Amino acid sequence: MNSPGDAPRPAPAGAPPSAPALVCQGLAKAFGQKIAVNMLDLVVPTGSIYGVVGPNGAGKTTTLSMATGLLAPDAGRALVHGVDVWAHPLRAKALLGVLPDGLRTFDRLNGLELVTYSGLLRGLGRDVVVPRATQLLHVLGLWEAGTTLVADYSAGMRKKVHLACALVHSPSVLVLDEPFEAVDPISARTIRSILTDFAAAGGTVVISSHVMATVQRLCTHVAIIARGRVLTAGTTAQVAAGADLEDRFTQLVGGPDAREELSWLRPSSD
Repeated sequence: MNSPGDAPRPAPAGAPPSAPALVCQGLAKAFGQKIAVNMLDLVVPTGSIYGVVGPNGAGKTTTLSMATGLLAPDAGRALVHGVDVWAHPLRAKALLGVLPDGLRTFDRLNGLELVTYSGLLRGLGRDVVVPRATQLLHVLGLWEAGTTLVADYSAGMRKKVHLACALVHSPSVLVLDEPFEAVDPISARTIRSILTDFAAAGGTVVISSHVMATVQRLCTHVAIIARGRVLTAGTTAQVAAGADLEDRFTQLVGGPDAREELSWLRPSSD
C-alpha cells in the first residue's frame, strides 16, 4: 500500500493512460425468474472514490460480484483498466483488491497468518508481505488480538482483517462491499483516511454502502441503483443536485409518501 507521500501510481501495463478504472457494459444477471441486474452500465474514473448506493435488493452486490470476477454474468462485460475481467481473469484480478459481502475465509488462522496468507496467494514474497501485514494490523487496531483466531473475532474485527487482506498486495482498484458495517467510529475514521490516501496516490475505490452520510462525505462520485439499473451517476455534487444525498436518493428511488402508524406499538402498562 502506498503511503500518503508516495507518487501517484502509474496506469497498469497495457492499459491506455486514459482508461477508466472500472467499466461495466450491459451487465445482466437473473436468478430464476428474478432479474437482479438488468443491462447495467457504469464507468468509474481512475482516482475516484465511487459510491454505489441503492435500496436492499437493488443489485449492488450482484453487480460488484460480476465486476470483480466472483460471479459470472449472463450478459455484458466488465473491464478493469481496460482488461476484460472474464476474458483475462488473472490479469484483471491482479489489479483488484476486493472485500465481498459475506466473505468466507480461512478463519482458523490468526490475523497475521490470514493477511500474510492472502499476500502470499497474490505472489508477494514473505519478506515483503509479513511487514505489510504487520503494519496493516497495527493501523487497523488488530495487533493486540495477537494469536486470537479470526473465527473468534467480533463482526467489526472480521471486517477489518478482510479489508487488510484486500489491501496487502497494493492493488490499483479497491472494490469494497459495506466496508464500514459493524465497524466502530474510531476504526471507521482510520479506514476513511486509508481510502482517501489511497485515492490521492492514484488508486481507485468503489464502495457499496447504505450510509448516505458517509457516502456524501467520503465519495467523489456516486451511482444510485434500483431494480438492477443505474438511475443516475456522476460526481457526488451532481447526483445530490443541491440537496442532501439521502433526500435525493429517496426522491429517485421512491420512498413512501406517508408512514402507516403502528398504533399498537406502545410501552405496556402491565
